[in-house]
Amino acid sequence: MTVLSAPEATPPVTRRRVPRPPALLVLAAAAVALLALLPLGFVAWQAVDTGWSEASRLVFRDRTGELLWNTVRLTGGCVVLCVLLGVGGAWLVERSDLPLRRLWTVLLVAPLAVPSFVNAFGWVSVLPSADGYGGALLITTLSYFPLVFLPAAAMLRGLDPGLEESAYSLGLNRGATFARVVLPQLRPALLGGGLLVALHLLSEFGALALLRYPTFTTAIYDQFQSSFNSSAATMLAAVLVLLCLTLLVLELALRGRSRYARIGGGAPRPPSPARLGWATWPVTAALVGLTVLSLGVPIGSIVRWLVAGSSTGIDAHILLQATGSSLTLGALAAVITVVLAVPAAWLAVRHRGRVSALLERSTYVSSALPGIVVALALVTIAIRGAKPLYQTAPLLLAGYAILFLPRAVVTVRAALAQAPPVLDSVAHSLGQGPIGTLRRVTLPLIAPGLGAGAALVFLAVVTELTATLLLSPLGTRTLATEFWNQSNSLAYGAAAPYAALLVLLSAPATYLLTRQARRVTA
Repeated sequence: MTVLSAPEATPPVTRRRVPRPPALLVLAAAAVALLALLPLGFVAWQAVDTGWSEASRLVFRDRTGELLWNTVRLTGGCVVLCVLLGVGGAWLVERSDLPLRRLWTVLLVAPLAVPSFVNAFGWVSVLPSADGYGGALLITTLSYFPLVFLPAAAMLRGLDPGLEESAYSLGLNRGATFARVVLPQLRPALLGGGLLVALHLLSEFGALALLRYPTFTTAIYDQFQSSFNSSAATMLAAVLVLLCLTLLVLELALRGRSRYARIGGGAPRPPSPARLGWATWPVTAALVGLTVLSLGVPIGSIVRWLVAGSSTGIDAHILLQATGSSLTLGALAAVITVVLAVPAAWLAVRHRGRVSALLERSTYVSSALPGIVVALALVTIAIRGAKPLYQTAPLLLAGYAILFLPRAVVTVRAALAQAPPVLDSVAHSLGQGPIGTLRRVTLPLIAPGLGAGAALVFLAVVTELTATLLLSPLGTRTLATEFWNQSNSLAYGAAAPYAALLVLLSAPATYLLTRQARRVTA
């Protein structure tokens, strides 16, 4: 007879203790967080130091009101148009029987390979009247609508088609189903994409200067160049920072507490594409028109000026020097920024806690600050407290690191999250010390993430204009600054080679962004 023994008492569930982080790691992450917060702290300190009466005189004036109106109406109009184009394009390539959907996915993301100031150059050089509010609204929309298309297409791709089929079975047509079922689930993508568009517009300088449309960024740059009136420029920067922070708070409020995650992947099959029918050719013609406006005009303009421009006389030495400087600065900034991102990402993944979260989140603050605000803060700090650093490569690299640190932190954190910590323990049990474990186990696992972060920073630095203009050492030539100098003096033929190289260097990032989408829609 078998005697059943009493079940063993279930051991109490205890929370796994998070290991205490090394002090040196915390200090390194804190130093990086302080660096990222430096521009925001400077703007706040400068506003307090200026005094209320002087600050109110500089802020509450007609010029500030004009800049505020220009900035707000351009941002609002561009966000609305980008949402319409982005969501419409995403629905067509993901949920309709549009011919050549894989090709259209690439073409609708490709405008990201053309920097906005190169796009503005293309339009202005062939259509000088494309300026003012209308020109700025058109050209910034054509440059930024892929920022909404990408997240909207990704969310449409992941939606469970069973929800839409249930709506059809209840009598809703396609329009009502999209409005009442699909659109609410696209809310995170719309808010995130709209926020990206708005933040890019608040920091945009080159395109708006070429289009002669004054906003806070162009006014701050003019103020700095004309008289280096730090108080006036900083007060305008403070208003711009408040606008950025308002956008972040507004996006959080609109996002609400709704949950969009679900258990399981939903119906494991693609949705039935909507038949466009007679609308196929008009829709295709509209997409062709959008592609011509967003890609054909700038690229065609560059080719035209390369072939037939009267000022196309290319100085090969300067072109090579500018290319070398861009590549060198991009490579140095990529390495430095990724190294700075590691402590905060490591704390966030391996030593979770309030302090770790605070230090990691601090590195994201710089993403809400326009490049001209970061550059103005570093220039003023260098002149007042560290003059030997003024107009030096280290100060320029520090500006790049502050501006693009979030791109590196996000990718490094994702790579660390996929590296099991138990492998470190196994390596320790086999006699490996901390350095040996890092070199032989952890680094090989996170190397792809480090490379991806470095690539993102590199491409951003190569096409960066505003901070490079203000922070670069005298005599430094990059592709962006040489393009700016030539196009600003209406030497369009001379500017075209630099524009072509900027587009060619940006193309790999666009390819990486579309690769996953093309695999799914194939």
